[in-house]
Amino acid sequence: MNVGNSPHGNDKAAAPLSWEANLIDGFEGDRFSPMGGLYYRDNVEQRAGSLEFQRDVTFGSAGALKLSVRPLFDGENHRSERAEVWERTALRVPYDTAVWYGFSVKFADPIPQQDHRHLIAQWKREIGPDARGDYSPFLALRLVRGRLFATVETTFPVIPGRVLPTSAPVLTPVWLRPGKRQMRALVAADPGWTPADGHLFTAYTDRITVIPRGNELPTPHSGWIDFAVMTRPGPDGTGHIELFANDRWIVTVRGHIGHDEQGLGARQYFKFGPYRSASQGEWSLYFDNFRRSTRSDDVLGPVGLAALRSAGS
Repeated sequence: MNVGNSPHGNDKAAAPLSWEANLIDGFEGDRFSPMGGLYYRDNVEQRAGSLEFQRDVTFGSAGALKLSVRPLFDGENHRSERAEVWERTALRVPYDTAVWYGFSVKFADPIPQQDHRHLIAQWKREIGPDARGDYSPFLALRLVRGRLFATVETTFPVIPGRVLPTSAPVLTPVWLRPGKRQMRALVAADPGWTPADGHLFTAYTDRITVIPRGNELPTPHSGWIDFAVMTRPGPDGTGHIELFANDRWIVTVRGHIGHDEQGLGARQYFKFGPYRSASQGEWSLYFDNFRRSTRSDDVLGPVGLAALRSAGS
């Protein structure tokens, strides 16, 4: 069902929780749980999407969400098509605070194979009315040509640091976007990733450090993927991200993460679901087991927790 005008899409519903509360939603009923702090946003772009609380495709619970986008803005490339679930505004976490997120996702067939923008989850900073420009997510899980990958974004150029046109082992590949005053770093990918998939990431920087943890992202066709992610933006170089998938440690990212310019807000926020520029064909994702906490113990599985603690992180 499309819930654009239903109570599911209301961000002003009573929310007695604070941003420090543990959030959890297994999507087992016919609406969002009050303890999950989630809602389906009502705007023009979201009208290309639909949300279904269903029980046929699940991952360890009695229900799961199905989020889909369909063609709606054919020929209007300035529009986007989305079916995203958001954190309620009152529960957003301070921008400089470390917080853990967990959720499970499964790609429905067909999995998009285009060389095109597809996002499944993104973490952003609030953008106020006085901000200049459009700020990309400081962390995003993306799909291109059927490959799953993760990116980190920061402002460019503001803070001195090397950006070189050639590769070196200590540097991180980036896509320079001077028109947006931002650069996007490639920080993880699935085993099928090829140089052609990353053709935009042609420069390198030492402002963002990626520490591989011995595992790649799962492939989109591998079934349910359970993500656990810690985010702590730090545009001044103090940023820190941990990324796990299926209880395997994928990568640690440190350095200049996120944006800090006039007009940006004091909090970070998370949203998940299929998002793309106007395109052909319906695209669907299933989501289950959402959780959020300031404690890794509430989000990570036992294997991931053991790895994190053995590394002293």
